[in-house]
Amino acid sequence: MKINKTTKNEVKLVVKKEIFEIVFFGHWTKDSSNPGIEPLLNNLVDYPKIKKLTFSTKDLGDWDSFLMTQLVLIINFAKKKKITIVTQSLPKGIQGLLKLAYSVPEREGARKQKRKISWIETIGNSVLSAKVELKNLVTFLGDLIQSSFSLIKGSGRFRFVDLMAYIQDCGPASLPIVSLISFLVGLILAFVGALQLSLFGAQMYLADLVGMGMTREMGALMVGIIMAGRTGASYAAQIGTMNVNNEIDALKTMGFNPMEFLVMPRMLALILVMPLLCLYADFMGMLGGAAVAIGLFDISATEYWTRTELAVQFKDILVGLFKASIFGILIAYSGCIRGMQCGRSASAVGDAATSAVVTGIIFIVISDSLITIVLNQLGI
Repeated sequence: MKINKTTKNEVKLVVKKEIFEIVFFGHWTKDSSNPGIEPLLNNLVDYPKIKKLTFSTKDLGDWDSFLMTQLVLIINFAKKKKITIVTQSLPKGIQGLLKLAYSVPEREGARKQKRKISWIETIGNSVLSAKVELKNLVTFLGDLIQSSFSLIKGSGRFRFVDLMAYIQDCGPASLPIVSLISFLVGLILAFVGALQLSLFGAQMYLADLVGMGMTREMGALMVGIIMAGRTGASYAAQIGTMNVNNEIDALKTMGFNPMEFLVMPRMLALILVMPLLCLYADFMGMLGGAAVAIGLFDISATEYWTRTELAVQFKDILVGLFKASIFGILIAYSGCIRGMQCGRSASAVGDAATSAVVTGIIFIVISDSLITIVLNQLGI
């Protein structure tokens, strides 16, 4: 194989019977646009009868550690294939570095071996992780109940101004997003229901559908999911950051119980605000349904609100408020426990916030299903 001189940063192969010569051209530095040695090694696989590898560096320009790494790849490849390597034609500096690199053999077991984990071991690890997680949840719940009793007895310690600040944050500050989502949910409920009811000429029952759906289910559920993503993540990030800065340890040192001082005001704020947000979401959802009914199906506003008053009973509103209160407890619980469990790094704070949202939504969906089943069995 005849090779012409070139100024490109590349490598070529010269075949002489069973002796292969690797010819380097141009500059072999980290900053040079050099494809490296791997394409050539892929070509060497097609030559199973290689006996010896030599090098030619006559046209080699500047080089640095990048060339060394490529030569190590070639040497390791040759050792696996049991090919003889001749390095005498390389520059003296490169030969010295190669001797230094291979002067001490690699310690056995120094490299981490990827171990294939069986599915039985995976299931076992998942069960053990679930056991630890369940223990942490129950322990945190026990501490929370103790703090609640202390609060009832009047011995609980937290600042009233903190409670007011948390109520402001999770109440009035969240009205814009609750307004938008609830209005759109009511609008979607009305539009989807209207497509079916219009087949039977029963568009008047749109008010019944939207009113019952928002008060019993969608109002509390949508507020819960919104607050889990907004407030639950905020609680986890706040407490997690305090954990990173050792502020929680400082509170313990000064004799403050973190459950009473940090968790209880946040939980009380959500318990107080969630029913009010649920009522507001119910109204906005009915407003969205009215927009569809009045705008698309020629139902008057008086007819719509009259049907809503007839369809929605007080117990339906109470069911939604009860669910919202439960959701508030679960959101505060998931946000605070993930914050308390947060590690001591910035990435751990992000993980805690993400975990708080996921945990809160899972708790909301499961509790909503259980409450709905129980109320259905009780005939409520």
